[in-house]
Amino acid sequence: MNEKVETLEMLADAKEQIQEEIGKVIVGQKKVIEEFLIALFANGHCLLEGVPGLAKTLLISSLAKALNLKFSRIQFTPDLMPSDITGTDILAESKVDGKRYFEYIKGPIFANVILADEINRTPPKTQSALLQAMQEYQITAGNQTFDLDQPFLVFATQNPIEQEGTYPLPEAQLDRFMFNINIDYPSWEEEKEIVRKTTGENIHPLKPVLTAEKIIAVQKAVRTLPVSDHVLEYAVKLARSTRPHYENAPDFIKNWVNWGAGPRASQYLILAAKTRAALHNRFSPSEDDIKKCAEIVMQHRVIISFAAEAEGLKSKDIIKKLIAEL
Repeated sequence: MNEKVETLEMLADAKEQIQEEIGKVIVGQKKVIEEFLIALFANGHCLLEGVPGLAKTLLISSLAKALNLKFSRIQFTPDLMPSDITGTDILAESKVDGKRYFEYIKGPIFANVILADEINRTPPKTQSALLQAMQEYQITAGNQTFDLDQPFLVFATQNPIEQEGTYPLPEAQLDRFMFNINIDYPSWEEEKEIVRKTTGENIHPLKPVLTAEKIIAVQKAVRTLPVSDHVLEYAVKLARSTRPHYENAPDFIKNWVNWGAGPRASQYLILAAKTRAALHNRFSPSEDDIKKCAEIVMQHRVIISFAAEAEGLKSKDIIKKLIAEL
């Protein structure tokens, strides 16, 4: 038990160091960085939405460098094949006896941090190759099954502007992402600082803060944190209240929501709250931790109705209203 306590106490210090390292190349975005760290230590994947040019790739590659993890970027295009992600068998020849044999060449999925850029640009067959890896942490090629290195974290991006020629992720596949994070424009001061930094001298290299072994130890320790009954009940009540057929759902949910969040939302709310508490040097999550993570956990799981769309509402607006009412 002492070892787990030491691991969690180390985490709060490591968080400050990671933010400091990433701050060398990224201006602002502290909330997003914290959400990335929650996903990492909770062992969950993220779906990112933001217009081009907001440094999403730089942010994720910087996180990988600060954590000393192998980073891989996959640009999703309409002609991308599943084997372009997972790898493929090639015909090779032995230098010893000249015999031919099939050799498996691993694809870019064999890394710790994967950036799946514009995941909705590729057909469902290729999307599913990535989503299998996310769910099972394995790749099957021919008759062989390969385990992926841990930790394994997928950041998939979607461009919210241009939807022509895209293949939107079905709800069942969206549900595999722990968080749906919106990356917004920087503030006036932040944008000035970005321009100053990126048009000046070369940026200092990032120093690794944690190792893969320590990250895995934190992931295991986070799950052992106790949760009080009232916090557990609040998470379940929040998820259930998004369902229009739930008898205690507010009237606005019945009007504005077609489908609510499933049980996976309740699980991720608790796991995210535990991780957020640990990052803030607390050994038990509170209702406030649930509230802080609720929007990014549930906004891609709540399917709004036409009535809500007609009023210009988004799922995150409904979730905020639900938290205020509960």
